[in-house]
Amino acid sequence: MGGPWRRAVVSAGLVGLLLGSAACGGGGDDGDGDGDGGTEVGAVNDVSDRGDPVDGGEITVGLEAETSSWLPGEGTFNQPGINVAYAIYDPLMHRTADGDVEPYLAESMEPNADLTEWTLTLRPGVTFHDGTPLNAQALKTIFDEYLTAPGANTAASVDEVTSLDVVDDLTVVYRLVEANAAFPVLLISSPGWPFSPTAAAAAGEDAGANPVGTGPFRFVSWQRDSQLVVEKNEDYWQEGLPHLDRITFRPMPDEDTRLASLQSGDIDVMQSLRQSTVIRARDLDGIDNYEHLGSNSGGGTVNTSKPPFDDVRVRKALAHALNQEAIIEVLGGKGVTPPTTQFFSEDSPYYSEKVADSYPAYDPDKAQKFYDDYVNDPERSDGLPVGTDLSFTYSCPPDPSLNEVAQLVQSLYGALGAQVELEQVEQATWIQKMLARDYDTGCTRVGADSDPYIVFNAAFTEGPLNMTAFQSPEIDEQLDILRTTTDIDERKAAVEEIGLVINENVPNTFSGGTLTVMAAQDQVKNLDGWVFPDGTRGNGAASAQVMWGHAWLAG
Repeated sequence: MGGPWRRAVVSAGLVGLLLGSAACGGGGDDGDGDGDGGTEVGAVNDVSDRGDPVDGGEITVGLEAETSSWLPGEGTFNQPGINVAYAIYDPLMHRTADGDVEPYLAESMEPNADLTEWTLTLRPGVTFHDGTPLNAQALKTIFDEYLTAPGANTAASVDEVTSLDVVDDLTVVYRLVEANAAFPVLLISSPGWPFSPTAAAAAGEDAGANPVGTGPFRFVSWQRDSQLVVEKNEDYWQEGLPHLDRITFRPMPDEDTRLASLQSGDIDVMQSLRQSTVIRARDLDGIDNYEHLGSNSGGGTVNTSKPPFDDVRVRKALAHALNQEAIIEVLGGKGVTPPTTQFFSEDSPYYSEKVADSYPAYDPDKAQKFYDDYVNDPERSDGLPVGTDLSFTYSCPPDPSLNEVAQLVQSLYGALGAQVELEQVEQATWIQKMLARDYDTGCTRVGADSDPYIVFNAAFTEGPLNMTAFQSPEIDEQLDILRTTTDIDERKAAVEEIGLVINENVPNTFSGGTLTVMAAQDQVKNLDGWVFPDGTRGNGAASAQVMWGHAWLAG
């Protein structure tokens, strides 16, 4: 995938699907650099010497949440799910330390001249864990029967692909409706995680509970909400990998419990996306901390498809009522994580001071004015009598720090006169509610370290990943520029215009950058040192996501 256009287009810019991509974050399920080595503003990595690789041993990893299914197209892969996926599956493409998108499981990927066709060539001799060969026909079956199937949550992401055509045993062509300079980025996430079509067909409805990939570890067992176990793939296609014999992943939603389990040695590695936990992990003896702060912010998502949130006055009132500094302090990030105003962080080439200045900052007087204008409007969209205060539900996952944030938000909105009911929703359920637009407003993550076309196309066009339901002709116009040009200045200008539209209409609010960590017992090594098959350095443990095949346990 060579050529001077690649760095300018695909590498510029660092989502999960969901709480990581779309309006809630980009990517999520796509960890990414910023094209400049992935500057980690606020991150303080404290990692012991790696030493030489050691084979053998097993570890237990504590994750912040469970995942609904392990089948791409069916599972909602946020950051915890991506960690498990990177043990079982290999991504066709991945990010380098410099932010470039390069082939990983794939051998090469090349566009045609007008960026409407992308030819992907697979590596020879790779097999899935059940012995099924990874070939062009397998990719086509996965695409035709799973990724684009009715109800597949990947269908919207790949709807620009008119067909995936087999060229020869190891080569396919993705034919697109129109040019897309950022298309390879998609294959870092779940649409680019090949799984055995033979095994999936045999398992039927249970395929999501019996994942079969090409990855460094084979699936052993899954007890939902308890643990998922994988063991070394002895036939892995990368010689010398993996180093570990076994990994147990445990969903542990409570931050204090997860941190205490790491401290006691009950688990060996802990994932966190909560600033207070990240900071406390720094004080633990014998712990290595792999931190990252990218284009991912805490924030709020507003369902603009239902009254009263369909009125921009209400959304501006809610935005101006939020005190970011106070929220950051509640989250324990004061002095560590910066306030945010847009989908891309200050260390991203797509950050804009103009967009920053346009964000509706904390201003109780302005908030009250917008609120009163709506409440006292005889034509208010909710049809309630003039003067009737707003009443709505604010939803959040049941994490102690988020509970405190929700209570603060309830107080800030209550000061306007709004009657706010707080709702605790398990993360997987919360994702489903947002996907179905069956919510009022609530806390989530906003932005993603991915190409801006991928981020904004998912978040603000018609499709299931547009959780806010907000769309704009102005955004559509700028998306056409992002899709078709390789000029970095033109792309930056398009991102700036989109940011201005978002801040004018506030379908999302921001509440400070999200500092992430993979904190590990110091005998667990190389969580951020993975490399591509050709030796190119990868993007580390960006967004608390690890390529587990490259990690080892020191003797």
